[in-house]
Amino acid sequence: MSKIGIMVCGHGSRSEAAVAQFNNLAERIRASHPDLPVESGFLEFATPVIRDGLNKLKDQGVEHILAIPGMLFAAGHAKNDIPSVLNTYAAESGVKVDYGRELGIDNKLIRAAGERIMAAMADADAQHGAVDKHETMLVVVGRGASDPDANGNVAKVTRLLWEGLGFGHAMTAYSGVTFPLVDPGLEMAHKLGFKRIITFPYFLFTGILVDRIYDTMEAVAARHPETQFVKAGYLNDHDLVIEAFGDRIREIGEGANVMNCLNCKYREQVLGFETEVGLAQESHHHHVEGIGTGDATDHHHHDHAHSHEHGHDHGHDHAHDHHHHPYPHNDHPMGPRSLPGTRDGDMLVCPCGRWAAPACD
Repeated sequence: MSKIGIMVCGHGSRSEAAVAQFNNLAERIRASHPDLPVESGFLEFATPVIRDGLNKLKDQGVEHILAIPGMLFAAGHAKNDIPSVLNTYAAESGVKVDYGRELGIDNKLIRAAGERIMAAMADADAQHGAVDKHETMLVVVGRGASDPDANGNVAKVTRLLWEGLGFGHAMTAYSGVTFPLVDPGLEMAHKLGFKRIITFPYFLFTGILVDRIYDTMEAVAARHPETQFVKAGYLNDHDLVIEAFGDRIREIGEGANVMNCLNCKYREQVLGFETEVGLAQESHHHHVEGIGTGDATDHHHHDHAHSHEHGHDHGHDHAHDHHHHPYPHNDHPMGPRSLPGTRDGDMLVCPCGRWAAPACD
């Protein structure tokens, strides 16, 4: 019988805190599978890269790798970039690699999200006095993608939380790429007249984008002091998140890997994205693979940016083919530029002409 190992594939971030949180989650997955070797790696920026983690498993005698994406939803990274890395490695090494699905719409994650939101409400009640749920509006902020299937999943999460918790109203906003962005989304929310607006980033980890979501909320709150704006914490390593990752690993072994292909723009004629059916499955991240976090990226001299799956914006001073299919609604008045940063020169323009955007996490 082949020796089995687990590979947790992360996106990677320029935020050291985000990388630390991912590593902590990978360690908790390792602790929950004591009989199997577990390694992790990143698609870009942070180290070790995915190939390094795969090599560590191979060096331990693993012949069958169960790989899972450390991501909430399947957009370009989970559908194309990570599979490209895994397929290439399997072909070159001879090691069998089976790829699991993203966390997706999962009741365990909805419950974890609900607990984060309710904890924020309890803190706000303690500090400012209770506000009835029917006088409270929830704004769920997703990462934002050029994939409508992933964006639609965030909207479904919003609806499940809205109905599950019974708020007066709820809406979805995004940190980049699509619309509405956080600032116009919160402005719309304010116009509805609710006493309290809770902003909940539906993210696994912290990072530059989460910081900017909170910064944007504070800026909107300063413009409207008559409304109480409340920050809810992101998912992080909630116990139910760890359980959901365990479910995804078991699915691979059981052959129940049910990624949603019915609404995948790479496989079906999705309204507005018809030209993207059959695009090549390839990774676009070789140029930032393992370059490091925080100040370690300064040597890379980010002098322009590009965006694709989820407001994933970073730049380079060397030329390469971006391979990015243009997002069809770049001129939408409520997006799709990513959240601006606070550093000088953060707003950058991609040479492929898609949009101006800041460097991403």
